[in-house]
Amino acid sequence: MLTLKQIYDGKDKVIAGLEKKHFNNAHEVIESVIAIDQERKAAQQKKDAASAEMNQISKSIGQLMAQGKRDEAEAAKAKTGALKANITEYEKAMSEAEERLTQLLLTIPNTPYDIVPAGTCAEDNLAVKVGGWEYGKGLEKLGKTENPFDADGAAIALRDWPAEEDPQPAFAKLPHWELAKKYNLIDFDLGVKISGAGFPVYIGQGARLQRALINFFLAEANKAGYTEIMPPTVVNQASGYGTGQLPDKEGQMYHCEVDDLYLIPTAEVPVTNLYRDEIIDEAQLPIKNCAYTECFRREAGSYGKDVRGLNRLHEFSKIEIVRIDTPEHSDASHREMLAHVEGLLKKLELPYRILRLSGGDMSFTAALCYDFEVYSEAQHRWLEVSSTSNFDTYQANRLKCRYRKAEDKKVYLAHTLNGSALALPRIVAALLENNQSEEGIHIPAALQPYFGDDMIR
Repeated sequence: MLTLKQIYDGKDKVIAGLEKKHFNNAHEVIESVIAIDQERKAAQQKKDAASAEMNQISKSIGQLMAQGKRDEAEAAKAKTGALKANITEYEKAMSEAEERLTQLLLTIPNTPYDIVPAGTCAEDNLAVKVGGWEYGKGLEKLGKTENPFDADGAAIALRDWPAEEDPQPAFAKLPHWELAKKYNLIDFDLGVKISGAGFPVYIGQGARLQRALINFFLAEANKAGYTEIMPPTVVNQASGYGTGQLPDKEGQMYHCEVDDLYLIPTAEVPVTNLYRDEIIDEAQLPIKNCAYTECFRREAGSYGKDVRGLNRLHEFSKIEIVRIDTPEHSDASHREMLAHVEGLLKKLELPYRILRLSGGDMSFTAALCYDFEVYSEAQHRWLEVSSTSNFDTYQANRLKCRYRKAEDKKVYLAHTLNGSALALPRIVAALLENNQSEEGIHIPAALQPYFGDDMIR
Protein backbone atom coordinates (compact mmCIF):
# COMPACT_ATOMS: atom_id res chain seq x y z
CA MET A 1 0.00 0.00 0.00
CA LEU A 2 1.00 3.63 -0.32
CA THR A 3 3.10 5.03 2.50
CA LEU A 4 2.02 8.09 4.45
CA LYS A 5 5.33 9.69 3.47
CA GLN A 6 4.41 9.30 -0.21
CA ILE A 7 1.07 10.95 0.43
CA TYR A 8 2.40 13.84 2.55
CA ASP A 9 5.45 14.53 0.38
CA GLY A 10 3.62 14.33 -2.96
CA LYS A 11 -0.12 14.58 -2.39
CA ASP A 12 -0.88 16.14 -5.77
CA LYS A 13 1.27 13.60 -7.60
CA VAL A 14 -0.43 10.71 -5.78
CA ILE A 15 -3.89 12.06 -6.66
CA ALA A 16 -2.88 12.52 -10.31
CA GLY A 17 -1.53 8.95 -10.38
CA LEU A 18 -4.72 7.54 -8.91
CA GLU A 19 -6.76 9.47 -11.44
CA LYS A 20 -4.61 7.97 -14.22
CA LYS A 21 -5.72 4.59 -12.88
CA HIS A 22 -9.32 5.87 -12.82
CA PHE A 23 -9.64 5.43 -9.07
CA ASN A 24 -12.91 7.04 -8.03
CA ASN A 25 -12.87 10.11 -5.77
CA ALA A 26 -9.09 10.12 -5.51
CA HIS A 27 -8.90 13.61 -4.00
CA GLU A 28 -11.54 12.91 -1.36
CA VAL A 29 -10.00 9.56 -0.40
CA ILE A 30 -6.50 11.00 0.01
CA GLU A 31 -7.88 13.89 2.08
CA SER A 32 -9.65 11.29 4.26
CA VAL A 33 -6.34 9.47 4.74
CA ILE A 34 -4.70 12.69 5.90
CA ALA A 35 -7.64 13.57 8.17
CA ILE A 36 -7.60 10.14 9.88
CA ASP A 37 -3.83 10.33 10.30
CA GLN A 38 -4.15 13.79 11.85
CA GLU A 39 -6.80 12.39 14.19
CA ARG A 40 -4.39 9.62 15.16
CA LYS A 41 -1.57 12.11 15.70
CA ALA A 42 -3.80 14.33 17.87
CA ALA A 43 -4.68 11.35 20.08
CA GLN A 44 -0.98 10.44 20.24
CA GLN A 45 -0.06 13.97 21.35
CA LYS A 46 -2.74 13.95 24.07
CA LYS A 47 -1.59 10.54 25.25
CA ASP A 48 2.06 11.65 25.34
CA ALA A 49 1.18 14.84 27.25
CA ALA A 50 -0.97 12.92 29.75
CA SER A 51 1.75 10.29 30.20
CA ALA A 52 4.38 12.96 30.85
CA GLU A 53 2.11 14.70 33.39
CA MET A 54 1.26 11.42 35.11
CA ASN A 55 4.94 10.48 35.40
CA GLN A 56 5.76 13.86 36.89
CA ILE A 57 2.93 13.66 39.44
CA SER A 58 3.80 10.05 40.31
CA LYS A 59 7.33 11.11 41.21
CA SER A 60 5.97 13.78 43.58
CA ILE A 61 3.70 11.42 45.52
CA GLY A 62 6.54 9.81 47.48
CA GLN A 63 7.97 13.20 48.35
CA LEU A 64 4.58 14.46 49.57
CA MET A 65 4.11 11.36 51.71
CA ALA A 66 7.60 11.80 53.18
CA GLN A 67 6.76 15.40 54.06
CA GLY A 68 3.57 14.30 55.79
CA LYS A 69 1.36 15.95 53.20
CA ARG A 70 -1.01 13.00 53.02
CA ASP A 71 -4.00 14.96 51.65
CA GLU A 72 -1.93 16.40 48.84
CA ALA A 73 -0.50 12.95 48.11
CA GLU A 74 -4.00 11.45 47.93
CA ALA A 75 -5.11 14.24 45.60
CA ALA A 76 -2.09 13.52 43.42
CA LYS A 77 -2.99 9.84 43.35
CA ALA A 78 -6.54 10.68 42.31
CA LYS A 79 -5.21 12.87 39.52
CA THR A 80 -2.91 10.11 38.24
CA GLY A 81 -5.92 7.77 38.22
CA ALA A 82 -7.86 10.23 36.10
CA LEU A 83 -4.89 10.71 33.78
CA LYS A 84 -4.51 6.92 33.46
CA ALA A 85 -8.16 6.66 32.42
CA ASN A 86 -7.62 9.44 29.88
CA ILE A 87 -4.54 7.66 28.50
CA THR A 88 -6.59 4.50 28.04
CA GLU A 89 -9.15 6.51 26.04
CA TYR A 90 -6.44 8.15 23.94
CA GLU A 91 -4.87 4.75 23.21
CA LYS A 92 -8.26 3.42 22.16
CA ALA A 93 -8.76 6.43 19.87
CA MET A 94 -5.29 5.89 18.38
CA SER A 95 -5.95 2.19 17.81
CA GLU A 96 -9.30 2.86 16.16
CA ALA A 97 -7.80 5.56 13.93
CA GLU A 98 -4.91 3.28 12.93
CA GLU A 99 -7.35 0.49 12.02
CA ARG A 100 -9.52 2.84 9.94
CA LEU A 101 -6.39 4.25 8.30
CA THR A 102 -5.05 0.80 7.39
CA GLN A 103 -8.39 -0.37 6.02
CA LEU A 104 -8.68 2.76 3.87
CA LEU A 105 -5.09 2.49 2.59
CA LEU A 106 -5.73 -1.13 1.59
CA THR A 107 -8.46 0.04 -0.81
CA ILE A 108 -6.16 2.50 -2.62
CA PRO A 109 -4.23 1.15 -5.64
CA ASN A 110 -0.61 1.79 -6.41
CA THR A 111 0.22 4.94 -8.35
CA PRO A 112 1.67 4.44 -11.85
CA TYR A 113 5.06 5.72 -12.98
CA ASP A 114 5.19 8.76 -15.25
CA ILE A 115 6.06 6.53 -18.25
CA VAL A 116 2.67 4.78 -17.98
CA PRO A 117 0.38 6.08 -20.76
CA ALA A 118 -2.96 7.58 -19.85
CA GLY A 119 -5.93 5.56 -21.05
CA THR A 120 -9.13 3.87 -20.06
CA CYS A 121 -8.83 0.39 -21.57
CA ALA A 122 -6.63 -2.13 -23.41
CA GLU A 123 -7.00 -0.18 -26.67
CA ASP A 124 -4.87 2.54 -25.06
CA ASN A 125 -1.96 0.17 -24.33
CA LEU A 126 1.19 0.94 -26.31
CA ALA A 127 3.01 -1.63 -28.42
CA VAL A 128 6.67 -0.79 -27.84
CA LYS A 129 8.45 -3.74 -29.45
CA VAL A 130 7.68 -6.58 -31.87
CA GLY A 131 9.54 -9.61 -33.18
CA GLY A 132 9.42 -13.13 -34.49
CA TRP A 133 7.83 -12.61 -37.92
CA GLU A 134 8.12 -10.69 -41.18
CA TYR A 135 6.35 -7.39 -40.71
CA GLY A 136 6.01 -4.38 -42.96
CA LYS A 137 7.21 -0.80 -42.77
CA GLY A 138 4.47 0.20 -40.36
CA LEU A 139 6.14 -1.79 -37.58
CA GLU A 140 9.76 -1.30 -38.62
CA LYS A 141 10.58 1.15 -35.82
CA LEU A 142 9.00 -1.12 -33.19
CA GLY A 143 11.08 -4.04 -34.41
CA LYS A 144 14.24 -2.03 -33.86
CA THR A 145 13.31 -0.84 -30.38
CA GLU A 146 15.91 -2.10 -27.95
CA ASN A 147 14.68 -0.28 -24.86
CA PRO A 148 10.94 -0.51 -24.22
CA PHE A 149 11.50 1.71 -21.16
CA ASP A 150 12.27 4.70 -23.37
CA ALA A 151 9.26 6.99 -22.98
CA ASP A 152 10.19 8.81 -26.19
CA GLY A 153 10.78 5.63 -28.20
CA ALA A 154 8.66 4.17 -30.97
CA ALA A 155 5.20 3.06 -29.87
CA ILE A 156 1.78 2.35 -31.37
CA ALA A 157 -1.48 2.45 -29.42
CA LEU A 158 -3.38 -0.80 -29.96
CA ARG A 159 -6.34 1.12 -31.37
CA ASP A 160 -3.99 2.17 -34.20
CA TRP A 161 -2.36 -1.24 -34.64
CA PRO A 162 -2.05 -2.13 -38.38
CA ALA A 163 -3.83 -5.50 -38.40
CA GLU A 164 -2.78 -6.09 -42.01
CA GLU A 165 0.78 -6.49 -40.74
CA ASP A 166 -0.08 -9.35 -38.38
CA PRO A 167 1.59 -12.66 -39.25
CA GLN A 168 -0.02 -14.10 -42.38
CA PRO A 169 -0.27 -17.92 -42.37
CA ALA A 170 0.42 -19.69 -45.68
CA PHE A 171 -2.77 -21.78 -45.34
CA ALA A 172 -5.93 -21.93 -43.25
CA LYS A 173 -4.99 -23.39 -39.88
CA LEU A 174 -7.01 -25.37 -37.36
CA PRO A 175 -7.56 -23.89 -33.88
CA HIS A 176 -5.82 -25.68 -31.03
CA TRP A 177 -8.98 -27.28 -29.66
CA GLU A 178 -9.43 -29.13 -32.98
CA LEU A 179 -5.74 -30.06 -33.11
CA ALA A 180 -6.00 -31.32 -29.52
CA LYS A 181 -8.76 -33.68 -30.58
CA LYS A 182 -7.04 -34.71 -33.83
CA TYR A 183 -3.81 -35.73 -32.09
CA ASN A 184 -5.43 -36.76 -28.77
CA LEU A 185 -3.48 -34.14 -26.79
CA ILE A 186 -6.10 -32.53 -24.54
CA ASP A 187 -9.56 -33.72 -23.51
CA PHE A 188 -11.74 -30.79 -22.50
CA ASP A 189 -14.85 -32.96 -22.03
CA LEU A 190 -13.11 -35.24 -19.54
CA GLY A 191 -12.11 -32.16 -17.59
CA VAL A 192 -15.76 -31.09 -17.43
CA LYS A 193 -16.69 -34.58 -16.23
CA ILE A 194 -14.10 -34.56 -13.46
CA SER A 195 -14.16 -30.91 -12.34
CA GLY A 196 -16.03 -28.59 -14.69
CA ALA A 197 -15.31 -26.25 -17.59
CA GLY A 198 -11.85 -24.70 -17.52
CA PHE A 199 -10.06 -27.78 -16.10
CA PRO A 200 -8.60 -29.63 -19.11
CA VAL A 201 -7.03 -33.11 -19.04
CA TYR A 202 -3.69 -33.39 -20.88
CA ILE A 203 -3.02 -36.77 -22.45
CA GLY A 204 0.02 -38.49 -23.95
CA GLN A 205 1.99 -36.09 -26.12
CA GLY A 206 -0.10 -33.22 -24.75
CA ALA A 207 1.02 -34.02 -21.20
CA ARG A 208 4.59 -34.46 -22.45
CA LEU A 209 4.45 -31.02 -24.12
CA GLN A 210 3.32 -29.47 -20.83
CA ARG A 211 6.16 -31.13 -18.95
CA ALA A 212 8.67 -30.13 -21.64
CA LEU A 213 7.67 -26.48 -21.43
CA ILE A 214 7.82 -26.48 -17.63
CA ASN A 215 11.30 -28.00 -17.64
CA PHE A 216 12.47 -25.68 -20.43
CA PHE A 217 11.26 -22.55 -18.65
CA LEU A 218 12.76 -23.63 -15.32
CA ALA A 219 16.09 -24.51 -16.97
CA GLU A 220 16.23 -21.11 -18.67
CA ALA A 221 15.41 -19.36 -15.39
CA ASN A 222 18.18 -21.32 -13.68
CA LYS A 223 20.65 -20.23 -16.38
CA ALA A 224 19.60 -16.63 -15.73
CA GLY A 225 20.47 -16.94 -12.04
CA TYR A 226 17.04 -17.56 -10.53
CA THR A 227 16.80 -19.88 -7.51
CA GLU A 228 13.98 -22.37 -7.89
CA ILE A 229 11.35 -22.46 -5.14
CA MET A 230 8.64 -25.07 -4.69
CA PRO A 231 6.04 -23.21 -2.59
CA PRO A 232 2.59 -24.24 -1.29
CA THR A 233 -0.33 -23.63 -3.64
CA VAL A 234 -2.62 -22.53 -0.81
CA VAL A 235 -1.96 -19.39 1.22
CA ASN A 236 -3.41 -17.72 4.29
CA GLN A 237 -5.19 -14.39 4.39
CA ALA A 238 -2.08 -12.49 5.48
CA SER A 239 -0.27 -13.64 2.32
CA GLY A 240 -3.17 -12.50 0.14
CA TYR A 241 -3.10 -9.08 1.76
CA GLY A 242 0.69 -8.92 1.53
CA THR A 243 0.83 -9.04 -2.28
CA GLY A 244 -2.45 -7.19 -2.87
CA GLN A 245 -4.79 -9.96 -4.02
CA LEU A 246 -6.89 -9.16 -0.96
CA PRO A 247 -9.11 -7.31 -0.69
CA ASP A 248 -8.99 -6.31 -4.39
CA LYS A 249 -9.46 -9.74 -6.02
CA GLU A 250 -11.16 -11.70 -3.27
CA GLY A 251 -13.98 -12.82 -5.58
CA GLN A 252 -11.53 -14.10 -8.20
CA MET A 253 -9.74 -16.55 -5.88
CA TYR A 254 -10.91 -19.98 -4.79
CA HIS A 255 -11.50 -19.82 -1.04
CA CYS A 256 -11.29 -22.87 1.24
CA GLU A 257 -13.70 -21.46 3.79
CA VAL A 258 -13.36 -24.09 6.53
CA ASP A 259 -9.62 -23.45 6.87
CA ASP A 260 -9.73 -19.84 5.60
CA LEU A 261 -7.09 -20.58 2.94
CA TYR A 262 -6.92 -19.45 -0.68
CA LEU A 263 -5.76 -21.35 -3.78
CA ILE A 264 -3.04 -19.23 -5.36
CA PRO A 265 -3.76 -17.33 -8.60
CA THR A 266 0.00 -17.13 -9.25
CA ALA A 267 3.26 -18.19 -7.59
CA GLU A 268 3.90 -14.48 -7.02
CA VAL A 269 1.83 -14.75 -3.83
CA PRO A 270 3.70 -17.44 -1.88
CA VAL A 271 7.16 -16.60 -3.26
CA THR A 272 6.97 -12.86 -2.51
CA ASN A 273 5.54 -13.64 0.93
CA LEU A 274 8.71 -15.53 1.79
CA TYR A 275 10.06 -12.06 2.60
CA ARG A 276 7.11 -10.80 4.64
CA ASP A 277 8.30 -9.22 7.93
CA GLU A 278 11.93 -9.66 6.90
CA ILE A 279 14.91 -7.27 6.94
CA ILE A 280 17.39 -8.24 4.20
CA ASP A 281 21.01 -7.15 4.02
CA GLU A 282 21.62 -4.99 0.95
CA ALA A 283 24.45 -7.32 -0.12
CA GLN A 284 21.86 -10.08 -0.70
CA LEU A 285 19.97 -8.01 -3.28
CA PRO A 286 18.71 -8.50 -5.85
CA ILE A 287 17.05 -11.72 -4.74
CA LYS A 288 15.99 -13.72 -7.81
CA ASN A 289 13.53 -16.60 -7.39
CA CYS A 290 11.47 -18.67 -9.80
CA ALA A 291 8.71 -21.19 -9.19
CA TYR A 292 6.55 -23.58 -11.16
CA THR A 293 3.05 -23.99 -9.72
CA GLU A 294 -0.46 -24.76 -10.73
CA CYS A 295 -2.53 -21.56 -10.63
CA PHE A 296 -6.23 -21.25 -9.89
CA ARG A 297 -8.55 -18.45 -10.96
CA ARG A 298 -12.33 -18.32 -10.81
CA GLU A 299 -12.45 -15.99 -13.84
CA ALA A 300 -15.94 -14.94 -12.78
CA GLY A 301 -17.88 -13.25 -15.56
CA SER A 302 -15.73 -14.61 -18.42
CA TYR A 303 -17.64 -15.81 -21.46
CA GLY A 304 -17.61 -15.93 -25.27
CA LYS A 305 -14.99 -16.88 -27.83
CA ASP A 306 -12.12 -15.64 -25.65
CA VAL A 307 -12.64 -18.54 -23.22
CA ARG A 308 -12.68 -21.41 -25.72
CA GLY A 309 -10.09 -24.18 -25.41
CA LEU A 310 -6.96 -23.05 -23.58
CA ASN A 311 -7.67 -19.34 -23.91
CA ARG A 312 -9.01 -18.94 -20.37
CA LEU A 313 -8.80 -21.65 -17.72
CA HIS A 314 -9.59 -22.07 -14.04
CA GLU A 315 -6.45 -24.17 -13.47
CA PHE A 316 -3.22 -23.81 -15.43
CA SER A 317 0.55 -24.22 -15.15
CA LYS A 318 2.87 -21.23 -14.93
CA ILE A 319 6.48 -20.41 -14.14
CA GLU A 320 6.87 -17.16 -12.23
CA ILE A 321 10.00 -15.09 -11.73
CA VAL A 322 10.15 -12.85 -8.64
CA ARG A 323 12.72 -10.26 -7.59
CA ILE A 324 13.34 -8.29 -4.41
CA ASP A 325 15.60 -5.31 -5.08
CA THR A 326 16.72 -1.86 -4.01
CA PRO A 327 14.90 1.20 -5.39
CA GLU A 328 18.10 2.25 -7.18
CA HIS A 329 18.38 -1.06 -9.10
CA SER A 330 14.76 -2.11 -9.62
CA ASP A 331 14.55 -0.41 -13.03
CA ALA A 332 17.53 -2.46 -14.22
CA SER A 333 15.94 -5.59 -12.74
CA HIS A 334 12.74 -4.91 -14.66
CA ARG A 335 14.68 -4.56 -17.91
CA GLU A 336 16.49 -7.83 -17.27
CA MET A 337 13.19 -9.59 -16.63
CA LEU A 338 11.76 -8.22 -19.88
CA ALA A 339 14.82 -9.43 -21.78
CA HIS A 340 14.48 -12.87 -20.18
CA VAL A 341 10.82 -13.29 -21.18
CA GLU A 342 11.53 -11.99 -24.69
CA GLY A 343 14.39 -14.49 -24.98
CA LEU A 344 12.01 -17.36 -24.19
CA LEU A 345 9.62 -16.29 -26.95
CA LYS A 346 12.47 -15.99 -29.42
CA LYS A 347 13.66 -19.52 -28.60
CA LEU A 348 10.12 -20.82 -29.04
CA GLU A 349 10.05 -19.10 -32.47
CA LEU A 350 6.76 -17.35 -31.77
CA PRO A 351 5.62 -13.96 -33.15
CA TYR A 352 5.35 -11.57 -30.22
CA ARG A 353 4.72 -7.99 -29.24
CA ILE A 354 5.50 -6.15 -26.00
CA LEU A 355 2.90 -3.74 -24.60
CA ARG A 356 3.30 -0.99 -22.03
CA LEU A 357 -0.03 -1.02 -20.23
CA SER A 358 -2.05 2.15 -19.84
CA GLY A 359 -3.30 3.39 -16.48
CA GLY A 360 -6.79 2.10 -17.20
CA ASP A 361 -5.61 -1.46 -17.92
CA MET A 362 -3.01 -1.89 -15.17
CA SER A 363 -3.43 -4.09 -12.12
CA PHE A 364 -4.31 -2.70 -8.71
CA THR A 365 -0.78 -3.20 -7.35
CA ALA A 366 1.54 -2.40 -10.28
CA ALA A 367 3.44 0.85 -10.79
CA LEU A 368 4.61 -0.21 -14.26
CA CYS A 369 3.59 -3.26 -16.29
CA TYR A 370 4.56 -4.75 -19.65
CA ASP A 371 2.51 -7.51 -21.24
CA PHE A 372 3.83 -10.00 -23.77
CA GLU A 373 1.45 -11.31 -26.41
CA VAL A 374 1.95 -14.05 -29.00
CA TYR A 375 0.02 -14.32 -32.24
CA SER A 376 -2.42 -17.16 -32.89
CA GLU A 377 -2.38 -17.95 -36.60
CA ALA A 378 -5.60 -19.99 -36.38
CA GLN A 379 -7.63 -17.61 -34.20
CA HIS A 380 -6.12 -14.54 -35.93
CA ARG A 381 -5.59 -12.67 -32.70
CA TRP A 382 -2.99 -11.85 -30.08
CA LEU A 383 -2.90 -13.85 -26.85
CA GLU A 384 -1.43 -12.52 -23.60
CA VAL A 385 1.20 -14.90 -22.16
CA SER A 386 3.04 -12.77 -19.61
CA SER A 387 2.74 -9.69 -17.43
CA THR A 388 6.02 -8.35 -16.05
CA SER A 389 5.59 -5.69 -13.37
CA ASN A 390 7.43 -3.40 -10.99
CA PHE A 391 5.44 -2.71 -7.80
CA ASP A 392 7.86 -0.14 -6.37
CA THR A 393 7.41 -0.16 -2.56
CA TYR A 394 3.66 -0.88 -2.70
CA GLN A 395 3.80 -4.62 -1.94
CA ALA A 396 6.84 -4.22 0.30
CA ASN A 397 4.95 -1.78 2.54
CA ARG A 398 2.08 -4.26 2.94
CA LEU A 399 4.56 -7.09 3.52
CA LYS A 400 6.96 -5.08 5.71
CA CYS A 401 9.69 -6.34 3.37
CA ARG A 402 12.72 -4.17 4.10
CA TYR A 403 16.46 -4.09 3.55
CA ARG A 404 19.33 -2.68 5.55
CA LYS A 405 21.47 -0.30 3.52
CA ALA A 406 25.19 -0.96 3.78
CA GLU A 407 26.07 2.75 3.68
CA ASP A 408 24.11 4.05 6.65
CA LYS A 409 22.83 0.81 8.27
CA LYS A 410 19.29 2.22 8.14
CA VAL A 411 16.26 0.14 7.12
CA TYR A 412 14.28 0.96 3.95
CA LEU A 413 11.38 -0.56 2.05
CA ALA A 414 12.51 -2.81 -0.81
CA HIS A 415 11.06 -2.92 -4.32
CA THR A 416 9.28 -6.06 -5.51
CA LEU A 417 8.94 -7.24 -9.12
CA ASN A 418 7.51 -10.31 -10.82
CA GLY A 419 6.61 -11.73 -14.20
CA SER A 420 5.27 -14.82 -15.94
CA ALA A 421 8.07 -16.75 -17.59
CA LEU A 422 5.82 -18.16 -18.89
CA ALA A 423 2.14 -19.13 -18.52
CA LEU A 424 1.57 -22.35 -20.45
CA PRO A 425 -1.99 -22.45 -21.85
CA ARG A 426 -1.76 -19.78 -24.56
CA ILE A 427 1.86 -20.69 -25.32
CA VAL A 428 0.63 -24.24 -26.02
CA ALA A 429 -2.24 -22.87 -28.11
CA ALA A 430 0.12 -20.77 -30.26
CA LEU A 431 2.69 -23.57 -30.62
CA LEU A 432 0.03 -26.02 -31.81
CA GLU A 433 -1.70 -23.60 -34.16
CA ASN A 434 1.34 -21.87 -35.67
CA ASN A 435 3.45 -25.01 -36.19
CA GLN A 436 0.90 -27.36 -37.76
CA SER A 437 1.56 -29.04 -41.11
CA GLU A 438 0.37 -32.09 -43.05
CA GLU A 439 3.02 -34.20 -41.30
CA GLY A 440 2.10 -33.05 -37.78
CA ILE A 441 3.03 -30.24 -35.41
CA HIS A 442 6.63 -29.01 -35.42
CA ILE A 443 8.38 -28.67 -32.05
CA PRO A 444 10.80 -25.68 -31.88
CA ALA A 445 14.45 -26.69 -31.78
CA ALA A 446 15.01 -25.26 -28.27
CA LEU A 447 12.17 -27.40 -26.91
CA GLN A 448 13.04 -30.67 -28.64
CA PRO A 449 15.55 -31.92 -26.01
CA TYR A 450 12.83 -31.56 -23.36
CA PHE A 451 10.04 -33.01 -25.50
CA GLY A 452 12.13 -35.87 -26.87
CA ASP A 453 11.04 -35.48 -30.52
CA ASP A 454 10.85 -32.88 -33.26
CA MET A 455 7.16 -33.43 -34.11
CA ILE A 456 3.79 -34.27 -32.69
CA ARG A 457 2.41 -36.91 -35.07
